[in-house]
Amino acid sequence: MTDMSDILPDAVREGLEQARLKALRRSSRLSIQDGTRVLPVLRLWDGGFSVAAGAEVLPRGFVDLYDGPRHLYQCLVVASQVEGAERVYDFKWNAPVTGAPAADYVRDEARPEALIPAPARGA
Repeated sequence: MTDMSDILPDAVREGLEQARLKALRRSSRLSIQDGTRVLPVLRLWDGGFSVAAGAEVLPRGFVDLYDGPRHLYQCLVVASQVEGAERVYDFKWNAPVTGAPAADYVRDEARPEALIPAPARGA
């Protein structure tokens, strides 16, 4: 069985692929930062992410994933390969970034939201 893309001329297939990548770049606000380098992310999934194949190659190691200015994840990148017009990276692990410091104890779920101040003396 032939796929419709097999029938199209090479120039048309390349044009369609370039248009698809351009649409991915526009629709994604995600980016990877490795030190001072920032690369736009085309796709993100549970096990990794992809960037344009012509982009700079990230070394294996720690990177930070951002959605616009918001820091989402700290990630350990372990492998990459080129698939078509995308360079695909795999995560060894990724951890969400939280605004609070890590606690070294179990937090009580039934804790009070606020404390009532003591009445002022002499009042």
